[in-house]
Amino acid sequence: MSSAEPFHPTVPEILSRPDGTTIAYHKTAGDKTGKRAPGLIFLGGFTSDMTGTKALALETHAQAVGQDFLRFDYLGHGASSGRFEDGTIGRWAEDAVAVLDALTEGPQILIGSSMGGWIMLLAALARPERVAGLVGVAAAPDFTETLMWQGFSPEIRATMARDGVTYQPSEYGTEPYAITMELIVEGRNHLVMDAPIPISCPVRLIHGTADPDVPWRLSLDLMDRLASNGVEVTLVKGAGHRLSEPEDLTRLTATVAALSAQLSA
Repeated sequence: MSSAEPFHPTVPEILSRPDGTTIAYHKTAGDKTGKRAPGLIFLGGFTSDMTGTKALALETHAQAVGQDFLRFDYLGHGASSGRFEDGTIGRWAEDAVAVLDALTEGPQILIGSSMGGWIMLLAALARPERVAGLVGVAAAPDFTETLMWQGFSPEIRATMARDGVTYQPSEYGTEPYAITMELIVEGRNHLVMDAPIPISCPVRLIHGTADPDVPWRLSLDLMDRLASNGVEVTLVKGAGHRLSEPEDLTRLTATVAALSAQLSA
């Protein structure tokens, strides 16, 4: 393999949590010489994992420019331990803070996709001194309440009240995924869109105008609620939710590179 080719390790490293669960992750060390840009941490979406297209594109970019990069799986996702059904927004946010604390040093840019856009906000609120910038890709703060619960029919709500869970078909996989009542109820402890959000670091938000899962206006609402004056929203006409086409990846890495340059200037 030549030095120009990206390297994506297949066997993850493991971070043990106090409760006996484990977080799987891949970490790329950047260039240690000269002035360093902030590190990058990718936060995946609901039911997604760290082997997705956006995570690997960002890893390739980080390797090319010599920047620290970390991707990981939440509890019950990908190569991490635990059952997906036992996960909650609070627990997945704790996972993000755990990797930030244990596996990185110095300022970091958090890049959150879909649910990861909510998790990045919670992590930034928990560790404002460590988070230098945020990049949201179809960010979905409060989605368990506004996009799930409020959109469920009375029949689905009744099923969840009786069984504690409902199973919904996925457009991105063959198996239905579980939405537990605990996910909904616990998520209400972490809602951020009902008040000003005291995050002051620079924020970049990218959203497709044809996103069928997370309305693009949510990114505009998020911009309005953030305390930061350095918020920029990029709307991509006709793009869907995943934003994983080659042109989307180019846009994402360029956005991350520009923010990194601004923060390291």
